[in-house]
Amino acid sequence: MTHLQFIFCHGLSGWGEYDRKYQRRPYWGMQTGDLMAHLRKLGYDCRAASVAPHGSAWDRACELYAQLAGTRVDYGRRHAEEYGHPRYGTDYTGRPLIRQWNDDTRVVLLGHSFGGVTVRLLSQLLSEGDEGEREYTHPLDTSPLFMGGMGERVAAIVTLAAPSNGTVAYDMYFDPDFDTNIRLPLKYAVLAKIMSLSTKDKKDSGDPRDRAGYDMEIDNAARLNERIRILPHAYYFSVACDSSVEQEDGTYLPDPAKTEGMFFRASTLMGKYKGKTREGTIIDESWRPNDGLVNVISARAPFNDPQTVFEKNHIEPGVWNVLPDYDGDHGSLQGGFTIVHDPRPFYEELLAVISGLF
Repeated sequence: MTHLQFIFCHGLSGWGEYDRKYQRRPYWGMQTGDLMAHLRKLGYDCRAASVAPHGSAWDRACELYAQLAGTRVDYGRRHAEEYGHPRYGTDYTGRPLIRQWNDDTRVVLLGHSFGGVTVRLLSQLLSEGDEGEREYTHPLDTSPLFMGGMGERVAAIVTLAAPSNGTVAYDMYFDPDFDTNIRLPLKYAVLAKIMSLSTKDKKDSGDPRDRAGYDMEIDNAARLNERIRILPHAYYFSVACDSSVEQEDGTYLPDPAKTEGMFFRASTLMGKYKGKTREGTIIDESWRPNDGLVNVISARAPFNDPQTVFEKNHIEPGVWNVLPDYDGDHGSLQGGFTIVHDPRPFYEELLAVISGLF
């Protein structure tokens, strides 16, 4: 039986096992206890990565690779010079995230929210590397990540409430024809402000194109999707969360029993938005169902990739197996922030399905 190593990657403003915060309040299992510890007790080899909370998909993928390989983060010479930040980051030598990193390694990459975009880009780099970095840097000075040839080490990819096609939570604020001023009860307005501050890109974090917020804009997500290709041997799974309720006029409102107060403002706006992106992409009513931060339609699977409805007894590699929408808001698959969700049965079943494929 193949030994699988399950690597969980957090989303925007998140944290992992390398962060002290994880010991106080685990990102994975906030209200139900450390999910990694729970799954390890069941026999699954699970670890939680720590990547830049507001970093771009590229930077986060480079950091995740360094943690897997047990090496120093190398963002690439070309990338670092283009976006104006140091080429090297944290050194994970001697403290890798997993037991082994060689051609016998088989990892399952699970990403929540922007973590889903992160693991997808990592899979692309592992498989094909980056031609731009190879052309710009001497081979002896190029990170193995940019050389590629490691795609076979990825056994499966799972995206969890991920903005695989971007999210209108960013784009709607750039649409001059959409009024984002709404009245909310004071407690929801205050909570929304707190969330906005925690998820907002830092002004001193370098080039604005090298941030998570940029990658989650719908047009930019589409460009990123053109680059990321399906690995034909790997298994793909995705699940969207949904905590919104359709109204008689065709708009959607957050269900207060399932939606954290801090998501209320964004969810309400997303639930009534239709318009166009800054580059003219039309956003219609199909984008309205949401989990408070990500549109359901975006989280199900990248638009241009092959996809099918999940069938437990018929799972093929190289195609997205789209699971039923999860009944909860954007934080529900983490265990919830204040509204308690218990996602452990979901993960137990999913990991059993994936393990059964090998």
